[in-house]
Amino acid sequence: MLEVKNLTVNYGAITALQGISLEVRPGDIVTLIGANGAGKTTTLRTISGLLRAQGGTVHYQGRDITNLPPHQIVKLGISHVPEGRMVFANLTVMENLMMGAYLQKDRRVVADELEHVFGVFPRLQERQKQVAGTLSGGEQQMLAIGRALMSKPKFLMLDEPSLGIAPLLVKTIFEKIVEVNRERGISILLVEQNANLALEISRYGYVLETGRIILQDQAAALRQSAQVRSAYLGGI
Repeated sequence: MLEVKNLTVNYGAITALQGISLEVRPGDIVTLIGANGAGKTTTLRTISGLLRAQGGTVHYQGRDITNLPPHQIVKLGISHVPEGRMVFANLTVMENLMMGAYLQKDRRVVADELEHVFGVFPRLQERQKQVAGTLSGGEQQMLAIGRALMSKPKFLMLDEPSLGIAPLLVKTIFEKIVEVNRERGISILLVEQNANLALEISRYGYVLETGRIILQDQAAALRQSAQVRSAYLGGI
């Protein structure tokens, strides 16, 4: 579904990604874990065209999409839920969702996707006229995911979906991520500080450290790794 090969990204004189390679198979949930500054967000932003790659390639469904403009990448079926949610705070819930469907010209498809989003997140339907900036952190995260789903993606990238959310809602958000993956077959690349929770719902995982992948394996094996447990799972 997605293949990243030898990806290199620079911020001026600083090399943020040092030739990383990873892949996501159809229907998979794959997680990227690592400390702040490891390059996780940079990886997602480069795949979605928001940052320019200086080297390496990104292939999606066999097509080279390296450095394509972001709107073209969305059109191909890739949606990105950014870190910090980035909802349009002055727009209503419904207006935010419609922004997610801006490339979709078929009204029936938009109606179907809206029905699906409301099925996954009933709270959004209840609050569809509410201004997004007045929602709780968890509700804004639901809205950010819902907005991404409105483009009818085949591939979804999620950057820190648990960040700034009450613990009770984190479990709900992750249950919904699994639901979207299973019911729609949407492949997911997940970046998450809560490594234990992320690995629990993933098939495969990669550990990033200062712009390099230092470890990769089945998610269950990573959860048992002494190195991962010590560094990212609080030694549990």
